[in-house]
Amino acid sequence: MAREVILISDEITLGQLLKYADIVGSGGEVKTFLQETPIRVNGEAENRRGRKLRDGDVVEIAGIGRLILKREQPV
Repeated sequence: MAREVILISDEITLGQLLKYADIVGSGGEVKTFLQETPIRVNGEAENRRGRKLRDGDVVEIAGIGRLILKREQPV
């Protein structure tokens, strides 16, 4: 299942995204989650919490689903 995540800035780190999307409860949980859960960013395996993500990136999280990042458009 794909879910859109609206970004309010130009970029977000993978760790921040996991918290923002309510996948983990705190920053302390991110490291363990990344060690235990396969994640792909744009089709490539990723486990760095500092990985920068931008508009259009697709994050696939095993057991959770797909997140599609969209930049909020100014009004």
